Amino acid sequence: MKTREIKRQIRGQRAVDGAGVELVRVVGHRDVYDFDPFLLMDGFDSENPEDYMKGFPMHPHRGIETLTYLLHGEFEHKDSLGNVGSIKSGEAQWMTAGSGILHEEMPKVSKKMLGLQLWINLPQKEKMSQPEYHDLTKENIKEIDEENAFIRVLSGNYKGKVQGFEPQHVKASVFDVTVKPGKEVVLDTKEDETVYIFFIDGNGYIGDEFIPSKTAVLFGEGSQIKVKAPEEGTRFVFFSGKPLKEPIALGGPVVMNTQEELNIAFKEMRSGEFIKHKPMKE
Repeated sequence: MKTREIKRQIRGQRAVDGAGVELVRVVGHRDVYDFDPFLLMDGFDSENPEDYMKGFPMHPHRGIETLTYLLHGEFEHKDSLGNVGSIKSGEAQWMTAGSGILHEEMPKVSKKMLGLQLWINLPQKEKMSQPEYHDLTKENIKEIDEENAFIRVLSGNYKGKVQGFEPQHVKASVFDVTVKPGKEVVLDTKEDETVYIFFIDGNGYIGDEFIPSKTAVLFGEGSQIKVKAPEEGTRFVFFSGKPLKEPIALGGPVVMNTQEELNIAFKEMRSGEFIKHKPMKE
């Protein structure tokens, strides 16, 4: 089996988003074609509520899916589909914005806020699909404890044994991997997919190369990756998805294929026609 080698490394940079949330921007606009189908990824890691309490008030999305995953902390959320709820430590929310949705995510005060948000592109023919919302609670996130690592399977299939959430559009795999002290983990990968990992809590090694915490590593071609932990262990999130290989037009919270489609989306925001589907009945 061919082991994937490092193609790119991106060290997260401090940024401010939402209503004033301090976060770490890792994958951004300049990276969308290299990381296709993944568009953006932010990490957050703070023990100071002032860094995140302003949250992400109601805002629109179209043409993407978002995955918000909390290792520690709590978010309350609601959206234009009528969904209201919260996610806590070890839980996630998977939202398909599709044709258009309004949602907000507001953090609660916690001893530690640690997690990430990922944007996944939607295929051109599915960008105007029905918006959907899925809670990934502790009860439906499968876990497996191996000799060298502890894995939480958020989405996709792990070794043909553990099935996580199955996305309806881009069949992305997302695993939360804690590598035990001094151990090495080997993960099989599909050769036609984009694969990257994010060291969310701790440093690690790929081959002989030291990778500091809060770094994303994009891999080249191959059928497996190998990651080794230092003596204190490490934790990373694994992402894999088949690239769409389509034009990408970015307009803040809206991601389409052409500038004309972006213009239509923002015109509909101004005219009140952005939301194409009625809220769900309570």
